[in-house]
Amino acid sequence: MIHRLLAGLVVLLGIAGARAQDVSLPPDQMRFLTAEWDGERFPDGRPRVPDDLLERMRNVSIEAAWGVLRGEGYHNQFAGGWQMIHDDVPVIGRALTAQYMPLRPELNQRILDYGHAHGRVGPSNSWPIDALQPGDVYVADAFGKVRDGTLIGDNLGNAIFARSGNGVVFDAGLRDLGGLEEIEGFNAFVRGWDPSYLQQVMLTGINVPIRIGEATVLPGDVVLARREGVLFIPAHLVRKVVETAEIVLLRDLFGHQRLREGVYTPGQIDTRWTEAIEADFARWLQENKLSLPVPPERVEELLRTRTW
Repeated sequence: MIHRLLAGLVVLLGIAGARAQDVSLPPDQMRFLTAEWDGERFPDGRPRVPDDLLERMRNVSIEAAWGVLRGEGYHNQFAGGWQMIHDDVPVIGRALTAQYMPLRPELNQRILDYGHAHGRVGPSNSWPIDALQPGDVYVADAFGKVRDGTLIGDNLGNAIFARSGNGVVFDAGLRDLGGLEEIEGFNAFVRGWDPSYLQQVMLTGINVPIRIGEATVLPGDVVLARREGVLFIPAHLVRKVVETAEIVLLRDLFGHQRLREGVYTPGQIDTRWTEAIEADFARWLQENKLSLPVPPERVEELLRTRTW
């Protein structure tokens, strides 16, 4: 018993020591937090959801994805009430998280000194940007601060887009709206806009669990941000979300087309389909598989298995 207690204490001290040395979690702790993911990972330990799934996620609605997560028992993954640069530019990618807190001078100085001594450059709000990979979405918890809580302006916005090719989700404010609007393809989901600069805020974590509104976010979650709000999808559920949403999308496309053509009545489409309608749906999939917003091989799989 004593040996087990001592071993546990060593592990805890090791974790605390590793955590105290930097604001980033070590890879082994990242794997612990995201243990359900069994696929590829980045060197920092974050789940690396495949690019093809991220691309297919572009056809997934917030509602469809939310429904799958609720069915899996995830009730705290959606955050609403955002302001954005463009309401027609979705932000989809892997979450790189950052946690900010109200400034405590001695802790902030210790973090800065250690970071600068070990290769980090500039103010700490630029450090998460340095860690971005292509396809990442920079997700920051800055406790909803807008005035004096503007995490980036147009200079850092350009740096973010250059590294990730993607946008941001900040529970905080932004400045330089005019300059950020000029970054083609960039979008930001934020709590507000303010001309002030960042002050009385310190970075306390990169790639750590954070809270965004009512949602819990882990590094490597897939961000699905549309004008309705932002959904954070656990990495291990992304494939199920995508494949389930694709079936809903295909059935909706078929149903809408047949309603416009007058082939079926709303009562026939908006209820459990008959065997005849299911057979018509299968023919429609076969005839249109090369022009549908779903990969042809996925359509072939559905036709082969009839799992719709």
